Amino acid sequence: MSRFIDLSHEIADGLTTYPGLAAPQILSAMTFDDSHSHYADGYEFEISRIDMVANTGTYIDSPAHRVRGGADLADFGLSQVAGLDVVVVSTQDITIDPGLLEDKDIAGRAVLFHTGWSRHWATPAYGQGHPHLAEPTAARLVERGAALVGIDSLNVDGTSDGRRPIHSSLLMAGIPILEHLTNLDQLPPTGATLFAVPPKVRGMGSFPVRAFCMVD
Repeated sequence: MSRFIDLSHEIADGLTTYPGLAAPQILSAMTFDDSHSHYADGYEFEISRIDMVANTGTYIDSPAHRVRGGADLADFGLSQVAGLDVVVVSTQDITIDPGLLEDKDIAGRAVLFHTGWSRHWATPAYGQGHPHLAEPTAARLVERGAALVGIDSLNVDGTSDGRRPIHSSLLMAGIPILEHLTNLDQLPPTGATLFAVPPKVRGMGSFPVRAFCMVD
């Protein structure tokens, strides 16, 4: 029997994902009471709306997030974001060096960095001093053909300055990035299968996903 491991954080009204970006607002576009004027007696519906930036909750970045004219959400093939074999790289390091990849077979696989930082989710500590990849680590991921890269912290890049070289290396190579993952401690080092499919929206580079793994 297979089991499913949810890797996504909950999106809730007013819950900030990334410091400095607006928190989502979950509103009603049509209340149950308002719907009475649209439907027959005995029927009522609630239609909700959400006002949010694309980088909310657990989300995926496509090349268009970094590259002008790059492939966007609608350009993802399903094989890029669904049914991917997973390699979990566990570390307590703040700066994640490429040596952790030396004994890993990552070609064509989703490489998920488990740092445990998701324990700080929805607290001020989450955005401060978070784990991130070193520049040589991104280069190694590209060289060795990773299919997707994810992390359970604020950003694959360090955020102490305005540079984002990890995003540049991965997205310019066409490798999707998953950020703000959780529950990576529940995955085996290998053998899980990842699904992280965004909606097919043209003209957007990032969007929340319900990321999960299937484990035999």
